[in-house]
Amino acid sequence: MLELISLVIRSIQPFLVPICFFGAWLIISLVLWSLWTATRDSLKTAKRMHQIPCPGCQFFTDNYRLKCTVHPSIANTEEAIECTDFQPKTNPYLY
Repeated sequence: MLELISLVIRSIQPFLVPICFFGAWLIISLVLWSLWTATRDSLKTAKRMHQIPCPGCQFFTDNYRLKCTVHPSIANTEEAIECTDFQPKTNPYLY
């Protein structure tokens, strides 16, 4: 039994270095690809979130209990991007 295991190990030994080399580069490539897609998706989400007009709206209260007096359920969400009741603040220093 021990001789059989020794024979198998000796027969696959020439192939171990190329297999490990390919496996290591495959793992590195997968990690880099994962980082790239995570960064791309994060930038896409951030760009979308910066389109939310709520902080510049006259009806936005900046209060966690009632964020918006007109549409409190969609305030500061992606649904508020196309808000038809958006009115720009006349004085941005007032809250």
